[in-house]
Amino acid sequence: MGAYMIGVVSVRYGVHPQTLRLYEREGLLAPSRTEGKTRLYSDEDLERLEFILNLTRDLGVNLAGVEVVLGLRDRLNRMQEDMEGLVRVMESAGLRDVPRPASSTGLVKLTPQGLRKR
Repeated sequence: MGAYMIGVVSVRYGVHPQTLRLYEREGLLAPSRTEGKTRLYSDEDLERLEFILNLTRDLGVNLAGVEVVLGLRDRLNRMQEDMEGLVRVMESAGLRDVPRPASSTGLVKLTPQGLRKR
């Protein structure tokens, strides 16, 4: 596992150190700190930075948009982990095809034949 100082990250990605500090202030990056308060960027931080730079440089997304995209991505990852955990619990309990209760919401369901009201 790598730990890179701000100067190394700055040169490697062609980003000014102030930009990295801004990303941290905005909550987009959260590098760890040494006891002397030196920022240390992990490999995961660098992957996140690459994603941010792809959004800003290649796609033209502003920082507010980056925050939204990262939040959605983090939320999606947490939901995926939760689902995988539920599947493991169900499999360990011997439950494979658990029937789902019918919806009593009165919503319209789309079928291959068209709309059908429940």
